[in-house]
Amino acid sequence: MTWLEAEGLESEDYVSQLKDFDGILVPGGFGKRGIEGMLNAIRYARESGTPYFGICLGMQTATIEFARNVARLHGANSSEFDPATPHRVIYKLRELTGVEEMGGTMRLGAWTCLLEPGSKAAEAYGRTEISERHRHRYEFNREYEPLLTGAGLRITGTTPDATYVEIVELPEHPFFLGCQFHPEFKSKPLEPHPLFRAFVTASYANRLKQNPSASKAVDEALAHR
Repeated sequence: MTWLEAEGLESEDYVSQLKDFDGILVPGGFGKRGIEGMLNAIRYARESGTPYFGICLGMQTATIEFARNVARLHGANSSEFDPATPHRVIYKLRELTGVEEMGGTMRLGAWTCLLEPGSKAAEAYGRTEISERHRHRYEFNREYEPLLTGAGLRITGTTPDATYVEIVELPEHPFFLGCQFHPEFKSKPLEPHPLFRAFVTASYANRLKQNPSASKAVDEALAHR
């Protein structure tokens, strides 16, 4: 695993920095520093077919990148990063509108999520109802759902009352998934979370696809076990 500083991907040579990676993960976070670099990394993953996994902020930035470059919503953003954005595809929780003091106002704890049958998420979990832990203040704005899904984004996980979007995917991509919750809270070294396992599996498959000699070496090693 290699850590990249997102601000370093804001330059024009970001493709050269990313082209040798088997998969790209954007984790959770707060604030607008490095966001444009994250968007460049996500665009590269989407356009090149490189496996992508976005966690919390990583799901939100994936939505923003798709809105800007696929749905053609110029200036789309999160109201966290640009309160004046013409297309706030990510926005503050409904019940927090007008609230400026942020202490104790996150969506926290375990929430039930329903998965769309046949999705990458449902395939990874092996079921269509899950419970995952949250820690965030901003959400997918469902007012933009028709425009984004019409352009090809797929919403594959929601709360049972359909209020909140929990997972988005690109169905034509080898692996492109963003989740609003934090799977790392329930993952262990010897018991990896289903989404981490699915992402690593897809990334390894991408490595073998790009480097057939590596696949041959693995086959030979297995044959001698």
